Amino acid sequence: MSFSLLGWLFALGVVIHNTEEALFLPAWSTRAGRWHVQVGAFPFRFAVVVLSIAVIFAAWLSSVSGAHSYGAYFLTGYALAMVLNVLFPHVLATVALHSYAPGTATAVLLNLPLGSYLIYRSLTEGYVDQQVFAVSGPATVVGIIASIPILFTVGKKLTHPSSGTLR
Repeated sequence: MSFSLLGWLFALGVVIHNTEEALFLPAWSTRAGRWHVQVGAFPFRFAVVVLSIAVIFAAWLSSVSGAHSYGAYFLTGYALAMVLNVLFPHVLATVALHSYAPGTATAVLLNLPLGSYLIYRSLTEGYVDQQVFAVSGPATVVGIIASIPILFTVGKKLTHPSSGTLR
């Protein structure tokens, strides 16, 4: 399987995962306690749509730019974020709350194997340089995590432009 095809499969897995979360996570967040901030349906769905577009863009950019490109590092960093996301919060929240946390199944069945394999192939085939990825991978994870509350805020503003309260 080509690296480009693997990148597209990974992106598809993330979009499926994000769809599961978009459907079920807003309602779940009302009872998740410390495991997830309570979030309205539209702000959350806005955020996952933007993050889905970002992973599709990363797969496209990687496929047209090739090895050692910004796209290759962005896609591989995105894979690292999604592999880490399997454990925290999905699996840990499911175990701690003794109930299913939305996104856990798709995280375990899609993001973990596809993301792990993408990272493995990126590093072993020299698609990304290990030393550069040691910095760019965590930086991408931090960037994605930092974007989430910003996207929630933008989503809230789009639904209630004059309101700063959570809906």
